[in-house]
Amino acid sequence: MYDLAIIGGGPGGYVAAGRAGAAGLKVVLFEKNELGGVCLNEGCIPTKTLLYSAKVLDYAKHGDRYGINVESPSIDFGAVFKRKVKVVKKLVGGIKVQMRNAGVEVVQGQAVITGKQADGFAISCGENAYEAKNLLICTGSEAAVPPIPGLKEGLGDVVVTNREILSLAEQPAELVVIGGGVIGMEFASFFNSIDTHVTVIEMLPKILGPMDEEISAMLQAQYAKKGVEFHLNCKVVAVEGNDVVYEDQEGNTCRAHGDKILVSVGRRASFQGIGLENIGVELALNPAGRPYGIKVDEHMQTSVPGVYAAGDVTGFSMLAHTASREGEVAVNNILGKADTMSYKAIPGVVYTNPEVAGVGLTEADAQKQDLKVVKLPMAFSGRFVAENERGEGLCKLIVGKDGKVLGAHMLGNPCSEIIPSACIAIEKGLTVEELKDVVFPHPTVSEIIKETINL
Repeated sequence: MYDLAIIGGGPGGYVAAGRAGAAGLKVVLFEKNELGGVCLNEGCIPTKTLLYSAKVLDYAKHGDRYGINVESPSIDFGAVFKRKVKVVKKLVGGIKVQMRNAGVEVVQGQAVITGKQADGFAISCGENAYEAKNLLICTGSEAAVPPIPGLKEGLGDVVVTNREILSLAEQPAELVVIGGGVIGMEFASFFNSIDTHVTVIEMLPKILGPMDEEISAMLQAQYAKKGVEFHLNCKVVAVEGNDVVYEDQEGNTCRAHGDKILVSVGRRASFQGIGLENIGVELALNPAGRPYGIKVDEHMQTSVPGVYAAGDVTGFSMLAHTASREGEVAVNNILGKADTMSYKAIPGVVYTNPEVAGVGLTEADAQKQDLKVVKLPMAFSGRFVAENERGEGLCKLIVGKDGKVLGAHMLGNPCSEIIPSACIAIEKGLTVEELKDVVFPHPTVSEIIKETINL
């Protein structure tokens, strides 16, 4: 009998397993593919590895701006993708070591919950049976493929998701991206940097979905200058071979051609086929009454006592760092330590060049609530000017009527490394005056936060 069985070895599952094992619980972790889940193997890490190679190429191309001349810089597509594989393997190996050091038993295979017992739950994996007092479900998500004629028929060949595009054998000359969200824009950034012609088709009037509108528009403008072609307010109606057929906002039928077509319209929680119905776990329903994830409370507990869920499978905040924290909350409650999940300071980052980062309320939220918005160009940071020749950026803060920091949104490198300062301020309820007392190192781009709050 295990104290805890975890189904899914992604950022929610392996972090929870390590915490639980280190606390003395007997833990078994099931993973049908590779430890690290989608994030490490098909998402966060491989894409950021590619994007860093693209950033190095960008620096080489424009080194003359910094007094450095590089003749005819080019990309070795095969070598870049080979390095991506090496990085992933190294990190997967590191997780295996973590699990071993924490005393976690790792079982590779598809686990299925077969029923509830008097003292726990029954699980099968292959031909073996397991019993556990508590369950944590971290089965993640998969790329959503909408029912557009010709889309599924071309999947795996011309049409690719984030999974298949990471295994391309050669660079496409033209890429069409269906969906201008975070994943779509990151791949658009990579392929644009290596001189693939990129077309982005988005049904909304802006890219990057719920992220700050002004900053999204600034990023779009910068990539339009780099040659990315954007078609917003457009509805894809069919895929015909290498052509994406779409209707623009005037109702005209248009076409975009690509050697590859990336479908990137969001992700869908993976909760089918794991036996939830065998123990009566309640699912969360959308307004149309369709299930979109596992329903949990603030302790990450499901409708069944002793059964928890964390990560994308809840269908709520589909980010790796959210999953890890949710896994920690679940384990703490299993251990008898009161803990609740807070979503008020979950950062979102887009690893384009330049980067985008945001957390908390946006300017649109502030306008609805009559809150203060302060903003400052990144050029007010000496370090930013020194390291981003001709670079444009912005830092924007949302301040509540009580003076507390409620939101922060940035465009410019390296805002992914700066945003945690704002996350801490929001999560801990710091006021602008309290944040002013914090000493930021000089010269750093992070000083832009202090410069902005001094307005």
